[in-house]
Amino acid sequence: MKSPKHARTRWLGVSTALLLLSAPAMAQESLPFPPKPSGSKAGPTIAQSTYSPLPAQPRLPANAPNIVVIMLDDVGPALPDTFGGVIETPTLSRLAEDGVSYNRFHNAAMCSPSRAALLTGRNHHRVGNGQIAELENDWDGYTGRIPRTSATAAKVLGYYGYATAAFGKWHNTPANETTAVGPYTDWPAGEGIGFDYFYGFLAGESSQWEPAVVENTVRVDPSHGKEGYHFTEDMTDKAVSWVKQVHALTPDRPFFMYWAPGAAHGPHHVFQEWADKYKGKFDDGRDAMRERIYARQKQLGWIPGDTELTPRPDTLAGWKDIPEDEKPFQRRLMEVFAGYTEHADTQAGRLLEALDELGIRDNTLIFYVWGDNGSSAEGQNGTISELLAQNGIATEIKDHIRTMNELGGMDVLGSPKADNMYHAGWAWAGSTPHRSTKLAAAHFGGTRTPLVVSWPSRIKPDKKPRSQFHHLNDIVPTIYDVLDIQPPKLVDGITQTPSMVSA
Repeated sequence: MKSPKHARTRWLGVSTALLLLSAPAMAQESLPFPPKPSGSKAGPTIAQSTYSPLPAQPRLPANAPNIVVIMLDDVGPALPDTFGGVIETPTLSRLAEDGVSYNRFHNAAMCSPSRAALLTGRNHHRVGNGQIAELENDWDGYTGRIPRTSATAAKVLGYYGYATAAFGKWHNTPANETTAVGPYTDWPAGEGIGFDYFYGFLAGESSQWEPAVVENTVRVDPSHGKEGYHFTEDMTDKAVSWVKQVHALTPDRPFFMYWAPGAAHGPHHVFQEWADKYKGKFDDGRDAMRERIYARQKQLGWIPGDTELTPRPDTLAGWKDIPEDEKPFQRRLMEVFAGYTEHADTQAGRLLEALDELGIRDNTLIFYVWGDNGSSAEGQNGTISELLAQNGIATEIKDHIRTMNELGGMDVLGSPKADNMYHAGWAWAGSTPHRSTKLAAAHFGGTRTPLVVSWPSRIKPDKKPRSQFHHLNDIVPTIYDVLDIQPPKLVDGITQTPSMVSA
């Protein structure tokens, strides 16, 4: 039987021998590492003493890679043009060109569970995140906090010498513990999670124009008085600055970055010029968009040629059923979403540019996870205020359109004046060829997401999609395999649950 290490590493699509680095001097079952013993001998006087420090023992393989995990929010598996979709994704395409792609990779159908599985390498119920953190309770698997028995990759890699940081959306701390007074243990930079640095928001969503930002454990207001502010750009500025600082001050120290913007979770906020790029591209509606994506996916070989397109549910209105006077509103909601998503992918590209500038791109292992779950249908019939829809407050589209016009017309959508979110039909189209959307674990529309892995110095580019059936909880064990790190049995004195499903 193959060991878990070899079984896990094979899924990256290249040979184990190519990926594994030279082993570190010591494999550590208990973290943190014990203090380095002194090699010096004290005598009665300095003259009679011998000062001879022992050399530091390496904890990581030589030339251990930097590691970057990119994950977008609420974007369906069929959306990126990289794999046949309708939204331009230049960064995803660049990484796919110089790496390998996976077309049967999976998430947990909603935010907090997916993120907990990704960060720990364990099933989301095993780590207390069977649902979103706001609904935390006393049932096993639903506590809303990652237990200390399941150390995150940030904690483990930090003990091995990595600099670690998280940027963007968090959503893995119980809501009643996210106030300015903490407790901070389960915040990203808290001792329970283990990132050295965090810049982002703690909840499941936030305005991109006026976000509720935390820097480590301090609430800040980065948008106040700044014309042209947008959170995705701000968090990317911080991420690039952090990478450059780590590289300048500790050039031999690798880093682990978790970059997870709020995009494209509602509210859909983006500069008008990004939404305008998509003017007219969705005029023929969701059903036609789905047919186009389906044909393109087959043409690219992203889905098998004999794949059948699932039908539209009876409960979901077809494009022909939408009144003509409402269609401009519905089209614009999708145009804003598309621009918002492309904008986020382009910001991810700035990370790659920084790595290129520093000359460290070749030895950076990047996982680009296209979505923590499928497209969100939570906007229901389309809305200028997503919380109305999410809280089940009955409205009619004519009321949204009237209010939008009172606020300034179609240009209000995507602006600070609205918290808009598109019709569930667009989310369904973003799941092509699968059924369903975010929140539904029963169908792949909510749980399947493209994955791209790139490591130029180690992974040979291959355009053929990998079709192994995998999940977010496979990423951390793969990182440990690459570094030849033994998943610790004890962290901070706490016994750890297994992080690998096989033995």
